[in-house]
Amino acid sequence: MPPLPLEGIRIADFTNVYSGPYGTMMLADFGAEVIRVESLQYFPNSTRGTTPRPSHALMSTGSRIVVAYADGDPGDKPWNRHAMFNCHARNKMSMTVNVRTPEGLDVIKRLVQKSDAVVDNYSAGVMDRMGLSYEVLRGWKPDIVVMQMPAFGLSGPYMRTQAFGIGVEGPCGFTSLRGYTDDVTYQHVPSVVHMDTASGPGSAFALLSALYYRDRTGEGQFIEFPQAENMLQNLGEFFLDAQMNQRPYGPMGNHHPRMAPHNVYPCKAPKSWVAITVADDAEWQRLCHALGWLTSAMDNRYRTLSGRLEHQDEIDAALAEWTRERTPQEAAQYLQDHQVTAGPVLSVAAAYQDPHLRDRGFFESLTHPEAGKHEYPGILWKMSHTPAHLRTPPCCLGEHNDYVYGTLLEYTAEEIQTLTEAGHIGDTYVEAQA
Repeated sequence: MPPLPLEGIRIADFTNVYSGPYGTMMLADFGAEVIRVESLQYFPNSTRGTTPRPSHALMSTGSRIVVAYADGDPGDKPWNRHAMFNCHARNKMSMTVNVRTPEGLDVIKRLVQKSDAVVDNYSAGVMDRMGLSYEVLRGWKPDIVVMQMPAFGLSGPYMRTQAFGIGVEGPCGFTSLRGYTDDVTYQHVPSVVHMDTASGPGSAFALLSALYYRDRTGEGQFIEFPQAENMLQNLGEFFLDAQMNQRPYGPMGNHHPRMAPHNVYPCKAPKSWVAITVADDAEWQRLCHALGWLTSAMDNRYRTLSGRLEHQDEIDAALAEWTRERTPQEAAQYLQDHQVTAGPVLSVAAAYQDPHLRDRGFFESLTHPEAGKHEYPGILWKMSHTPAHLRTPPCCLGEHNDYVYGTLLEYTAEEIQTLTEAGHIGDTYVEAQA
């Protein structure tokens, strides 16, 4: 196999939950040695699950993602078996250390001196309070690249605000654009967290840019990556329209401001749907021809986009009558054959079996030492000269302590034993040892 493009880059990874780990996952996929810095004394909520040892009550009543352990079994070490973590921990390493002690800081100092970058997505000030400010890290290694990913940045009224992605999207105005037109209280806003997934590639790009600068100049630098501001770039047209035209948007459901019809439509089986989109007047004519709606094609109410936007509810009702007689696949294929944009709405389970993804080999199998063998979503893009694959399974807690302490940081066997007895090195959270 040819060398991967990021081989030789080492990242000390302090990230948790999803946004930061998703970004470092991309870097690890293409060869960076990403070492997760974890602590036996601190269980990161919503990272390796939501609790070290889920109770029977939680397993019985918790939502599916909360109790998403491999094969529905938490096992002896639940933190190694949770989908919330394993989805982004492939190709990474894990070490453990208690940073809140002098000897723990010495371990981090040695790691930083052998690393190219340090990344965290804590709230503003957390790394400083742990004794790991940029000034300290730069003192240990002058050309280090440091990236912090607080929700709202390192200045301003919200800088101390702690938040998950869904708590940031509201103040940014994103939540007001989602949901359905008749849901004026926003009680049914979709729970897919856009900010986290936007932060992943954005942060990876920012870090690579700084590393490229370092390679050209020999100088490291500090990256402030406010996740909210990164996500706001995805809403540019709405901000500009509100500013220039004083025209605020509300939730549009599955409709679209520049396309009609544009919705998902019920199909033959219960809870089965097909998505149909008409982008312009020519596609509307093709849709009408495909469905035998010759009268509608000539109707002045529908011939232009403005007319279809005004009457899209009645168009939706007519389309639903047609889709209810077909499966999502039948409806989508028939419309595609007539050059109308359409696609079945698949469940996650169905997407795993999708023939297109199967043919492209998107899902790759990994055998995890505790979670077993499963298929994982694969590499996000393909490169002709440096193809990447899932090389190693998601890292177990402390799995690579021997390599990090013994090989990389060159601690002696006696020193490693001392650090182990002091609670730095291990594979089980302190609160889970009872």
